[in-house]
Amino acid sequence: MNILNQKSIFTSMLQDGPFTVGEEPPLFHHPFSRQAKQWIASLQNDPLLKTKYRAVRGQIFDFLDISSFDEILSIIHDPELRETTIKRSHLLLNNMFAISGSPDEINRCLRDYARTADDVINSLRGKVLAPYRSHIEITNEIETTTDPVDLLLILFNERYHRKARFEAKRKLVLMGLAASIDQRERETGIEEKFAGFLNFLNNYVWSPSLKIGDLEISYLYSQHSTDDFSCQEVKVLNEDAAQALTLSPGEKLTLIKRRSFMNQGLEIPIYVTIRKKPPAAKVLKLLRKNQKNPATAVDDELGLMAVLNTVGDVKRFLRHLTRSAVQANSFMTLEDISDTLTGGEYQGTAIGSSSKTPMLKFFARLGGMRVEFIIHTNKSYLNYIYQRNVAHDEYEMKRIFNTGVAEFLFPADIYHLNMEKIKTRQLQLARKQIEEC
Repeated sequence: MNILNQKSIFTSMLQDGPFTVGEEPPLFHHPFSRQAKQWIASLQNDPLLKTKYRAVRGQIFDFLDISSFDEILSIIHDPELRETTIKRSHLLLNNMFAISGSPDEINRCLRDYARTADDVINSLRGKVLAPYRSHIEITNEIETTTDPVDLLLILFNERYHRKARFEAKRKLVLMGLAASIDQRERETGIEEKFAGFLNFLNNYVWSPSLKIGDLEISYLYSQHSTDDFSCQEVKVLNEDAAQALTLSPGEKLTLIKRRSFMNQGLEIPIYVTIRKKPPAAKVLKLLRKNQKNPATAVDDELGLMAVLNTVGDVKRFLRHLTRSAVQANSFMTLEDISDTLTGGEYQGTAIGSSSKTPMLKFFARLGGMRVEFIIHTNKSYLNYIYQRNVAHDEYEMKRIFNTGVAEFLFPADIYHLNMEKIKTRQLQLARKQIEEC
């Protein structure tokens, strides 16, 4: 479901419904004003919205320990009452997210969640929406506010501009997702499992003749189709041969730093990148999937992408991987296998993904972990980077726009940006950078 749909799990964030951030805080609308009448009409024929409104109102009242919206003004203007409310809210959040820490620990966690919320916005400012970074810059007062009570009170404070009040609400929502992700990571011990996964690779998978972190620099010299920029031919070159090349249009030189593993006495080179999503990327994934539960939406917390010379080397690596797990005293099973390296199309379910992406994809269950593996040959890896309508940079942009996340985070009535036009422009720019650089 698109995140902008009225049945979205994030309805309270939408600017075309009963939770719209208007020119004035909702607290200041007279009960019989035009705005109040319009707001009531928006709820009139939608029982689900009525239920959601009552739930949100109840959460605000419980969180602030009040029984009516009028009491919010007292908290805004009374520093002592505000401090009491903040201390009480920290206890509630501590128990809700199972932080189980001292007041200082709770404050640290809340600051971390606020930083993650800001990182979500700043990551889009730095890449997908980079040309519009000034348009979507976070209001200074919101970026420096880290306490949920302060952010909630800003929503009802008439001294704050509409954009600042929307960003306060947005930050609250993103902080809530960051807190859920942190709780999930603590419950599953993801940090320890990640360290264990790296130890497994270093102790049992990679060649013992190499020191940890010893990588051989190689280059993929490739020629690409003028029709869709797919890879037509690829050769592996050493550093000296690569430096002597002069590239023509349609040719690319791609650096890869390769490890190796032993198979029947042979050293087989393999390029590997470990994939561990930072908190901001996990928050964005929850938004794209219209979910608040990390356990159901973020299934690829641990991952590895590998690139080998041939399909034969891919098969050798798979066998080596399962044997290595046994040596580490753990049986390994491969789950949810999708193999399109030797033909066929990948039937991706994610919005914005391409069915033309060849890869071997599976989840490996071992040692109490479930790790996502994506395996490429040199050719399929280059298509993953460069091919039109397949390249990952294009896919990353498409999913932010096509899922509605860009409009959700930066609604047009506040930021005055046309996301459909921006998507077209940004995809064209990304394609130009891919093919010309």
